[in-house]
Amino acid sequence: MTIREARLPADEPAILSFINGLQDYEAAFEPNRRRDPAFAADHWRDAQERCAEKHGIMLIAEDAGKAVGWAFAYEEHGELFIAEPERRHGFLAEIFVMPEARGKGLGRALIGACEDWSRARGHQLLTISVLAGNARAIRSYEGAGYAPYTVMMRRYLS
Repeated sequence: MTIREARLPADEPAILSFINGLQDYEAAFEPNRRRDPAFAADHWRDAQERCAEKHGIMLIAEDAGKAVGWAFAYEEHGELFIAEPERRHGFLAEIFVMPEARGKGLGRALIGACEDWSRARGHQLLTISVLAGNARAIRSYEGAGYAPYTVMMRRYLS
């Protein structure tokens, strides 16, 4: 098992498959997920822009020399009501491990590598956003020491 920085453009096909894999996974409990053929390319372009603009990092998880997961994180700046030491922080924007590679600690290793990156940038805080219906991810993040911070609520207006 290895966690390394993404090598572009060589890792791009794997990353596109991870983006689609996450959409497919989340669509099972969140029906608003985009599933159109252009989505992965649109998201990939956006992820690259956010990482470039916000001093981010893209990581690849390998198992037996094969890319089986990824994470990307970048720097965020919180609202003025947040105390200065926590205002500039890391944000783990996306993480995905292929189903056949789950249960081997790769997700936790990706989270740990994002934490290391965030500490190296001088952050005291790394945040992760998770869909409320993603119980498996919530349990994993809680197991890694994360706790709920905010709750976003929605109501569809018809």
